[in-house]
Amino acid sequence: MAAWQDFTGLNRGYVLELYDRYRRDPASVDPETRAIFDQWTPPGESVAVEGGMAYEKIVGAARLAQSIRRYGHLAAKLDPLGLRPPPGDPSLLAETHNVTDEDLRSLPPTLLSSPVCEAASTMFDMIEAFRQIYCSTTGYDYNHVFVPEERHWLRQAAEGGRFRAPADPISPVALLERLTHVEVFERFLHRAFPGKTRFSIEGLDMLVPILDEVIGEAAESGIRNILIGMAHRGRLNVMAHVLNKPYAQILAEFKEPLSSRVFREDMAWTGDVKYHAGAHRALKGGRAMDVVVSMPPNPSHLEAIDPVVEGMARAAGTVVDSPGAPTFDPTRSLPILIHGDAAFPGQGVVAETLNLSRLPGYRTGGTIHIIVNNQLGFTTGPEDEYSTSYASGLARGFKIPIVHVNADDPEACVEAARLACAYRERFQRDFLIDLIGYRRHGHNEGDEPAFTQPLMYQKIATHPTVREIWARTLETRGDIQAGVADNLVRKYSDQLQAVMDGLKPERDFIEPQPEAPPPGAAAKAETAVPIDQLRDMNEALLRLPPDFVIHRKLERVREKRIHMLDSPDERTVDWSAAEDLALASILADGISIRLTGEDVERGTFSHRHAVLHDANTGKVHVPLQSLPHARTAFEIHNSPLTENALVGFEYGYNIQEPSRLVIWEAQYGDFINGAQTMIDEFIVSARGKWGLRPSLVFLLPHGHEGQGPDHASARPERFLQLAADINIRIANCTTAAQYFHLLRRQAALLQVDPLPLVVLTPKSLLRHGAVASTPRELAEGRFRMVLPDDGAAGRASEIRRVLVCSGKVYVDLIASEHRAARTDIAICRVEQLYPVPMRDLRAMFDTYPNAVEIVWVQEEPENMGAWDFIRPHLQEVSSGRTVRRVARPRSASPAEGSAARHALNQQALVNQAFADPSGPRADSDLARKAQLTT
Repeated sequence: MAAWQDFTGLNRGYVLELYDRYRRDPASVDPETRAIFDQWTPPGESVAVEGGMAYEKIVGAARLAQSIRRYGHLAAKLDPLGLRPPPGDPSLLAETHNVTDEDLRSLPPTLLSSPVCEAASTMFDMIEAFRQIYCSTTGYDYNHVFVPEERHWLRQAAEGGRFRAPADPISPVALLERLTHVEVFERFLHRAFPGKTRFSIEGLDMLVPILDEVIGEAAESGIRNILIGMAHRGRLNVMAHVLNKPYAQILAEFKEPLSSRVFREDMAWTGDVKYHAGAHRALKGGRAMDVVVSMPPNPSHLEAIDPVVEGMARAAGTVVDSPGAPTFDPTRSLPILIHGDAAFPGQGVVAETLNLSRLPGYRTGGTIHIIVNNQLGFTTGPEDEYSTSYASGLARGFKIPIVHVNADDPEACVEAARLACAYRERFQRDFLIDLIGYRRHGHNEGDEPAFTQPLMYQKIATHPTVREIWARTLETRGDIQAGVADNLVRKYSDQLQAVMDGLKPERDFIEPQPEAPPPGAAAKAETAVPIDQLRDMNEALLRLPPDFVIHRKLERVREKRIHMLDSPDERTVDWSAAEDLALASILADGISIRLTGEDVERGTFSHRHAVLHDANTGKVHVPLQSLPHARTAFEIHNSPLTENALVGFEYGYNIQEPSRLVIWEAQYGDFINGAQTMIDEFIVSARGKWGLRPSLVFLLPHGHEGQGPDHASARPERFLQLAADINIRIANCTTAAQYFHLLRRQAALLQVDPLPLVVLTPKSLLRHGAVASTPRELAEGRFRMVLPDDGAAGRASEIRRVLVCSGKVYVDLIASEHRAARTDIAICRVEQLYPVPMRDLRAMFDTYPNAVEIVWVQEEPENMGAWDFIRPHLQEVSSGRTVRRVARPRSASPAEGSAARHALNQQALVNQAFADPSGPRADSDLARKAQLTT
């Protein structure tokens, strides 16, 4: 056993407790400990304290102190209204540990290691100091942090008073001025625009000084890019006072006639904010520092902005200037997420986002989370909102330190902010501040909260504001004279009134307008790559590090690629090879790539193998990161099995760094269902709502192949329903060359004509000969939005029926035994479903002057797929021809439940497409067979 002097505090008490057990019953301790105690006796002065105090008293005192450390937050006075008394805990009571105040006064404070010991004479003094620290208006909740270094640091910071006066002073008058700004602004809007919805910050006013403190600390540490994500509560005040959005523009948005009835809770702002080192505290010698503070626009889907901000922070901190893997620098950016107390535990996207925080492809060096805790949802109280003890309970599972703080104690709030910043800077991990206050008005200013919370709102009606509380505190301390606080209110009220009086909405109201792209940019994009360059890149991609051993099954695949480009006109380039060469050539063009998704490194269908693993050592090799032609970085990461937060994250990365090609792949296309909120609220509408220009690429495996209703469809009908105003590109390629040129076109348009791109990718066709392309098609071709029937070119005048399709069903049609017999049928493909290539469609149909009908063929049910969307467009370019469809019957499920039924219905569908018009209508035949086999 270590020498007695090596044991201190609780450890010494624990040894004594073990020894006492041993004395009473040697068998009560393990044999190894018993052997030690057989040869050992505690030093005399340690056995008894002040006249022979029992070991139980020593251990009890130490346990009491530890209990206050761990559970003191359960006795903290966190509710400013005093309506919810602290729950407390028996372990916080001295009698639980069989000690009295007299016992504590008889013990030295050194039983526990703590900075508090320096000023304490006895354990009683230490316990009282601990209660003041852990059970006042701040609740330190981090016993769930399992890393000893972090937990020790947090305790030392709290117990040593490192972030509160006098160790870290606060400028009390500056804080009063800030609170006056916040309160006066809200009251002015309430008076000037009665009944107008603004989602007031009142009751949580300290959010603004907390943000001031966080941003100031970040600026001093060298961070220059700060991203804030928040919902509507307090958004106006934060934009005005943290992001420096001009009062005139805010008031103009309220007064502007077209928007005078509705507060745009999704509004955004980016402010170039000057912070002075030390100016937010009582320090001297500060210098001005430019900090960009951004609040991206977001919908009222509360927490949906969380992963978006994380993605933006990741992009801002990622350096891609050099070939190979990019580097992430957490000191470049700081994400701040402001949550609601009902939304944080209630919205699943929060847990998804928290799960990303320590993953290599998604970490941002730590996020500062702030829950603006009204203690109330819309009308729902905590008892109906979460099953945890606090609104912040979810964070405990992710080992995030939590500080609960009473929003009416400004000094405690500032201390919490400083603690959060210092922890984040040291450990590069998340920190959460649970700012507990109240909501002075209803959910919105026109709502009557007393209908459902009458007692709470009786209390709020007479409760002083935090500005009033702080002003009285300063007067009591002698920091300001009576009347100073009232003068500040008048001063700032007059300033706002002056702005209002001089307001000109037509001048001050600025509405975002998306910039129009140059006409024809997509059609003009050059995407061909000379074949010599393709060969060089292919050779480099196949090169392995010395002694690197790949799996034997992969060796055969790679051997085929060695000679893949030797014969320019042989169909030797499959889907995955085309993708490899497209990405390599994009890197050679100087465009960085981020490729993430579910199992994306290997590919769901074992087709990509972008990350190779040594079969003997497990060492990793990424060919695209070793490409000598690359001029910039390539990043690839498998993602967790999450869709909603991941799509939001990649969207955020994309809009923060739009010059990079960002690609996300789903394991199966229908997994995109889990991200519908992100699709609706950000991907397809950001351009129209906010003037943003996302260009995120989605790779969604799609196709009916007999695997059942799940995994069959990427739900193209949903994307097509959302397609309008040229807000997205949707493609369903049928050849490897088309995919190659599609990716290169997307990269070429990032700065010129960016749009999100949805690619319905193949599954079984990944290795199908009909999808393979020639090297010449990569070297000399371009993306073609429609593909006519090359086999029908010599008999165009004989064509009577034009079958039009998109994607996998084309292969089923050309492989049909009916094709050779029906020389009057042409099979054409629409490779880009949106924007609809109307000019190309019209030109294609014009090449068949004697065609009498146009038949859209899809394997999806009639109410799914592209039919409802494409029908009016086909009719518009049909020149009076009949337009009809061949599809599975309308269905609630996307596909059949068995492979046998799928095969039968698929054959019936193909038969119908080729059926003689003089025979029985094949669509009724398909319907009959479908009913029989469903």
